Amino acid sequence: MVPVRPPRKGILGLYEATLRRFQTAMHALSLLPLYAVGSLCIGLSLVPGVLLFNWVAGKIEMDSLFRIPVLCTTAAAGYFLYGTTLILLLPALNFALRMRPRPFRGPYHSLATARWYIHNGLTYIARYTFLEFITPTPFNNLFYRLMGMKMGKGAQINTSHISDPGMIELGDNVTIGGSATIVAHYGVGGFLIIAPVKIGSGATIGLRATIMGGVEIGERARILPNSVVLPNVKVPAGETWGGVPAARIETKRDRERGSGDQSAA
Repeated sequence: MVPVRPPRKGILGLYEATLRRFQTAMHALSLLPLYAVGSLCIGLSLVPGVLLFNWVAGKIEMDSLFRIPVLCTTAAAGYFLYGTTLILLLPALNFALRMRPRPFRGPYHSLATARWYIHNGLTYIARYTFLEFITPTPFNNLFYRLMGMKMGKGAQINTSHISDPGMIELGDNVTIGGSATIVAHYGVGGFLIIAPVKIGSGATIGLRATIMGGVEIGERARILPNSVVLPNVKVPAGETWGGVPAARIETKRDRERGSGDQSAA
């Protein structure tokens, strides 16, 4: 269990008290730096594509029959240049600002959540503007690695619905199904809890399954499609879990394994 962070003192404590007292106004003001950083990241990532477009536009005669098709194709190529730049720039900024989140339990409106908030904000910029186009490819794995996700060999991530990548650990040959959701945080009783997610080697997370903060999934375990693994649940190695909330399901494979163990005994 992540301990509750004690209240801050001094100027930082005064800021947090003001943040909780005037939540809407202070939250809006606190978002301004994040929007500024996001605008900078998107703007800088657009530079290579815009330069390419301007260069091509300058090479084609105004009355050329192919001008419009070529410029449209160049604009599309510029978008992919933008995305490639973005998935490298965002992790670099995340590293430079030291925004990798840490385990936390405390009020949502506090300074301690800023690191988590910015880390996810940078992740979502890629998620909502480009990441779907490179999922699943080695490039989305590269992005998550650079954002701090620990990932073993042969891991396959067929989803962009991932938050808190710096708090997630995948073993070798893990398979994350399409549109599965992995979040290393949850809220309860007025508190925000940020807790690491660990998925063991050979485990499979099914289509549209949800894995929440503090969950540990053992090696070769399987989470069935559309299941929800609630916070802090430990799924033993080799087991199959499914449902909402997810619970152990005895499969034919489990029964055969059990019979084999009894025969060996």
